Parts: sequence; structure tokens; C-alpha cells
Amino acid sequence: MENERTDLISVVIPVYGCERCLIELANRIIQTIQSIPADYEIIMVNDASPDHAWETILKLHQKDKKIKGINLSRNFGQHHAITAGLDFTSGDWVVVMDCDLQDRPEEIVSLYERAMDGYDVVFAQRVQRQDKNLKKFTSKSFYKVYDYFTGKKTDASIANFSISHKKVVESFRKLREQNRYFPFFIQWMGYQQTKIEVQHDARKEGKSSYQLKKLFALATDAIVSQSNKPLRLSIGVGFLMAFASFIYALYLFFRYFFLDELVQGWTSVMVSIFFIGGLIFFQLGIIGLYLGKIFNEAKNRPIYLIKDIKGAVQKVQQK
Repeated sequence: MENERTDLISVVIPVYGCERCLIELANRIIQTIQSIPADYEIIMVNDASPDHAWETILKLHQKDKKIKGINLSRNFGQHHAITAGLDFTSGDWVVVMDCDLQDRPEEIVSLYERAMDGYDVVFAQRVQRQDKNLKKFTSKSFYKVYDYFTGKKTDASIANFSISHKKVVESFRKLREQNRYFPFFIQWMGYQQTKIEVQHDARKEGKSSYQLKKLFALATDAIVSQSNKPLRLSIGVGFLMAFASFIYALYLFFRYFFLDELVQGWTSVMVSIFFIGGLIFFQLGIIGLYLGKIFNEAKNRPIYLIKDIKGAVQKVQQK
């Protein structure tokens, strides 16, 4: 008789604004992992959810000690919350998924079975995304802008939902940068990676916290933290402006000395001054973004702070 698998699967879930999904989510995860079969631990990270999510997590922990809770001191952001959860995992394999039930817990079986083919990381590819058109558009735009500035080729159908071997998680724990985006970090690390198509469900509660303004801020942080192309572009724009000004000066010189035309230029001069001034401030703004990110890293503040813990034991020193 074939021996049953004894792998421990850790499931990390950042929690924000989906209190009423948590009980169903936990039940479906447990049923799914038991069908593999494998042992499990579920780590729910409350990222200062505005509802009563932490109280629900405590109730789940009382019923099942394998469900563990981390309560952050304030809202640090989804990817900081994921980092907090990963710092506490003990599993041979680690699943990261969202809390809103759009990531179907039943797909963990497919991710795990694909990982058994020799892969260190398996991402879930949401071929038919059950999101609103605006969310799809902003998400796709985010990846296109990111790809342009970083020179990478990313897939907009891939997000956090994935399974990773413990050695990948151990490597992830070494990355303590302030600007964080879980899928990009995993992809950057390398290892043997693949993806599989999964079913994506509609959101059952609340709305996505990634509205246009927040998505723009995330894109800015991701680009600035992983690419210096904006700086190179600003140099190119400055050179182009200088070259255009030189050509225009030759044109005015020719008109004045060879065509005896008096060059009238008050309006054009004022427009040029405002244009060049705006361009200078734009370039200074880009430089300021990079200096600001360097300043944040130099302060060396913790990536997250914990208010309360239930059942989890930290694997690395909090930073």
C-alpha cells in the first residue's frame, strides 16, 4: 500500500475587509488539504481590517489550533502582510492566497500536484478573471507600464495565488526591502517555476482595495524600486530638449542674418521658459522619488509591527 504523504502545507492569507468570508474560506481550505492528503496550518494576517476580522480569526483559532492569527498594529499593505505571514510558516510547501474567495481553495490540489512534478513554485493563472472591466483595465495597464520600465515580461493573469517550496520561502525571508510586491519577488528569485490555469470566482464580499489611486502608487513604488529607466529617460528627454533648442537657435540665426527678418520672440520665450521649467521640475520629481525610496530604506524601519499573535511562532527576526 502506498504511503500517505506527510507534507505540511502552510496557507498564508492577508486579511482586509472580508470578515464574512473567513469561516467558509477556512473550512474549504481544510477540506481541500485533507483530500490531498497532507497536514496543514492556516496563518491569517489581519492587516488592520476595518471590520471584525480579528475577532473572527480568534474564534477560528479556538476551534482549530492549526488556524493561527497575526494581528498587525496598523494597515501596512497587502504585501507587507504576506511577508508577515511567510515569516511564521513551518510548512514544506506554502500557499499564498487572498481572503475574498476569488482564489478557490479547491485549486490548492492542482497547485500541489503540479509542484510534485519537480517545480519549486507554481502560480495560479486566472484565464477568465471574474472582475469588473475597470479592475481588469487598471490591472492590465499596471503590468504594461511595469514591463516597459523594467524590461520584463509579466503576466497580468497571475497574482498572489501560488504554492512555493520551503526553500523559496526561506530565500524570500532574506529580502527585507520596504517596497514589496510578492509575485515580482518570487519571480526575481528564479528557482524552477511554472503556472497552471485555474478557475477564478467572483468576489463575494466588499470591493477591491486596489482602486486607481492605490494601483498608481503601487506601480510607482514597483518601478522605482526595481528599475532606473525613469532616470535614463529623463536624461534622454533633457538631451532631446537641448538638441531641439540648438536647432531652433540656428534657425533664428539664419533668419536674422540671411533673411533680414527681425525675430519677434516674447511669447515664444515665455512659453519656452515655462515649458523648460516644468520639465526641470518633472525631472527633479523623478530624482526625488528615488531619493525618497533610498531614505526609507536607510531608516531601516520594520516591514511590519505586530499587535497580537495567536498560535504562530516566528521563524526569522522581525525587521
